[in-house]
Amino acid sequence: MAILKIVKYGDPVLRKKTAPVTEITDDIIQLAEDMLETMYAAPGVGLAGPQVGVSLQICVIDVVPEGKRNPIVLINPKVLSGEDKVELEEGCLSFPKIYEKVKRWNKVRVEYVDLKGNLKEVEVEGFLAKAFQHEIDHLNGKVFIDYLPDWKRKLVEKEIRRRKKGKNW
Repeated sequence: MAILKIVKYGDPVLRKKTAPVTEITDDIIQLAEDMLETMYAAPGVGLAGPQVGVSLQICVIDVVPEGKRNPIVLINPKVLSGEDKVELEEGCLSFPKIYEKVKRWNKVRVEYVDLKGNLKEVEVEGFLAKAFQHEIDHLNGKVFIDYLPDWKRKLVEKEIRRRKKGKNW
């Protein structure tokens, strides 16, 4: 396993719609393992392909706290439905030390393929539902600041430019 470089906001790969994974190969399994290792090392609770420079529909999530791991690998995921919008603070490994309140579904039904090639459908809620939506957005070229009002998104982007100028990004 290897720790991969996490791409930061500003890299064009984060705005590209990703390609579906057409076959579960050893390379895809290795990528999933490397993404999990990278996510745990960051530390974070989710990581999508574009965040490690890979424009494929794959993401990893593990929201279980206190060292008990329960990783989920999602390949070609789709949100089928959602209910009950809630606004909670959100961050992203591609936006180090930036947190903003974002409205998302509190409960979602998601379809995805697992690493064994099985088509799965799950209903998740709360923090896990937020993580699923956040990572699936990455696969569609969307980032969490896209949900902010224009004025707030511009403030975040100004802060990022300031950090880049100071070589702190």
